[in-house]
Amino acid sequence: MSRLKGVAGRDPRAGFRAERGDCGASVPQGLLKAARKSGQLNLSGRNLSEVPQCVWRINVDIPEEANQNLSFSATERWWEQTDLTKLIISNNKLQSLTDDLRLLPALTVLDIHDNQLTSLPSAIRELENLQKLNVSHNKLKILPEEITNLRNLKGLYLQHNELTSIPEGFEQLFNLEDLDLSNNCLTTVPASFSSLSSLVRLNLSSNQLKNLPAEISGMKRLKHLDCNSNLLESIPSELAGMESLELLYLRRNKLRFLPEFPSCKLLKELHLGENQIEMLGAEHLKHLNSILVLDLRDNKLKSVPDEITLLQSLERLDLSNNDISSLPYSLGKLHLKFLALEGNPMRTIRREIINKGTQEVLKYLRSKIKDDGPSQSDSVIETAMTLPSESRVNVHAIITLKILDYSDKQTTLIPDEVFDAVKSNIITSINFSKNQLCEIPKRIIELKEMVSDVNLGFNKLSLISLELCMLQKLTFLDLRFKILPEVLYRISTLETILISNNQVGSVNPEKLKIMENLVTLDLQNNDLLQIPPELGNCVNLRTLLLDGNPFRVPRAAILMKGTAAILEYLRDRIPT
Repeated sequence: MSRLKGVAGRDPRAGFRAERGDCGASVPQGLLKAARKSGQLNLSGRNLSEVPQCVWRINVDIPEEANQNLSFSATERWWEQTDLTKLIISNNKLQSLTDDLRLLPALTVLDIHDNQLTSLPSAIRELENLQKLNVSHNKLKILPEEITNLRNLKGLYLQHNELTSIPEGFEQLFNLEDLDLSNNCLTTVPASFSSLSSLVRLNLSSNQLKNLPAEISGMKRLKHLDCNSNLLESIPSELAGMESLELLYLRRNKLRFLPEFPSCKLLKELHLGENQIEMLGAEHLKHLNSILVLDLRDNKLKSVPDEITLLQSLERLDLSNNDISSLPYSLGKLHLKFLALEGNPMRTIRREIINKGTQEVLKYLRSKIKDDGPSQSDSVIETAMTLPSESRVNVHAIITLKILDYSDKQTTLIPDEVFDAVKSNIITSINFSKNQLCEIPKRIIELKEMVSDVNLGFNKLSLISLELCMLQKLTFLDLRFKILPEVLYRISTLETILISNNQVGSVNPEKLKIMENLVTLDLQNNDLLQIPPELGNCVNLRTLLLDGNPFRVPRAAILMKGTAAILEYLRDRIPT
């Protein structure tokens, strides 16, 4: 790109002046020289209190090296160098920008986040090529109207400022795809936002919004809407017509009713935690064909309707901290990966089952569904090789529930007939609990491509063989130990570990942190003398149970506050 854009017909040296040498150590000449070739200049984290003139005039002034040696090679002729298109001056101490900003009209990216800016210059209107503007984490109280002139803008990041309003004409930014206004002081959203027809992602979280305009439904391409942490008491019914919506965040508001979503066929995640919702009805669920995540924690729900089974794609359901006393047995038909129930006055499911995690709860619910398959007496095989009491295999459980159950037999060995009974059936769960097993049965490897749930609790296992790592889909593992076997840390797919009522004396927080899928860790009633503070870095944990151990801290008052409070407490105690 020619550096003489707009000055055609002039002498190449006319209008230019020698580059000032006032950049000092804050902007090395080598950095400027490289920027003239690449069109990009990164000055982040240089403790700048103002932008040096040499930066604004990088495309205007004659480079210092040109004055020292005018015999440029063909590749170094300064008047043919690239215009600056990307300028990063984030993480400095800038309190203002000057109108000299207009000297960089070719900018497509301007990143000035994490400074101390209280305003933007009106000259910003002249950056007509700008596609991305990041002014987040500053002290902006107002935006200049001139910002609405940036018609090519695709990404505008204004989070963590002090904005109380949006300038008129904002809807003229019709190419805007990503807009972040979170963590400001906004009380209203202009109805004209509906004209932002290209918008894909809108973040309005952590403001003071009491309502959303019905016109917001005009954003036909919007996929991601975040309204967490506001003062919303209701949602406009028109929101239900947003056909492209995939992610909707409404946590920490004052919603009393769950909106209906008849047209939101693509909605994958609906986050409604920490509101005041009292009822969940069939009409709220029947249209959520694609929903994967439904977060209803910390509300006032008293029941869950049978129609929850309509959500066939649902993977994560958070019902913790509500007023739910029972669950429909049909919930067991869903293929949930995560079900949170803690903090509810459950009467129909024993706490010990809930503590064992998602798969155990679902199995319990399925067991309560009226059985239409073969009778129990028809579903038992007896073998001639072992005592009848040891060899009874529940074939019905294999065929109908996909469970290989050989529990409570007090056997030291799982007979081959048990594995032979699987034949060509699909098995997703294994229950060999309450036996006298000293090692994991080797034939368990035969089911490595389908089993996700293994219960080996209440045996005499002293070690875990590496074969367990070969269970490719393992997400739930119930064991009883004196020490936590190293092999467990290597099973990256694990979501639930239940090791309560053992004699475990320590855990490795660094290795637990690497287990990114782990969401439930039950360490109740063990011999933990101390809880390592680094365990607080396991931020993916949604349920951490530590009661019944001899440690002194965290105290019971912290444990009663729940998992998030425990993790925060531990993080605060990490040595710095």
